[in-house]
Amino acid sequence: MSTPKNQRQHKHKARNAKHYATPDRYRIEASWDDRPDRPAITTTSDRKRARALARKWADTGAYVIVQENDGWQVWRTVDEINGPALLAERNAEQALADAGHPPVPPGYQPDADDRARTWLAWMDARAMAATEAARIRTEAENAAQQRRRRVAAEATRDARALMAPPAIVRPEHRQRARHITGAQR
Repeated sequence: MSTPKNQRQHKHKARNAKHYATPDRYRIEASWDDRPDRPAITTTSDRKRARALARKWADTGAYVIVQENDGWQVWRTVDEINGPALLAERNAEQALADAGHPPVPPGYQPDADDRARTWLAWMDARAMAATEAARIRTEAENAAQQRRRRVAAEATRDARALMAPPAIVRPEHRQRARHITGAQR
């Protein structure tokens, strides 16, 4: 004798979150250059928390991939953040300020990821060229000044001789005229 169907209690098996299509909506993976074999992976259902965690890990120098769940553990990449490039950009901006170079102008866009780094490299090259030109100019000025000093020293040394008449005009060096007869010419 069996129980009629309308008398049976409908009971479904309690399933945990992993069996649902989208228990956690976002997955954040981060890997660091100093420990590439130990990435950090976490999942969350909160979009804002996922973005905040991705920014936090990127600020520590990690390469971060934010993925969204398309259902049944199929992940689609939503965002990738290159943390080392962001840190290098910040360091380049700080180096610009420390070196006294002008900041990156708003219209300067060689590449969005490395604006400050290319501007810093260009400013450093420009500063080195200006330093080299100043050094060459200083060396040329020093050489010209040394030449002027040498010429002045020679002039003062030879001034007495230059002021006196030549030796053949002086009476003590004058040669006597020889009287030669016409036949000996």
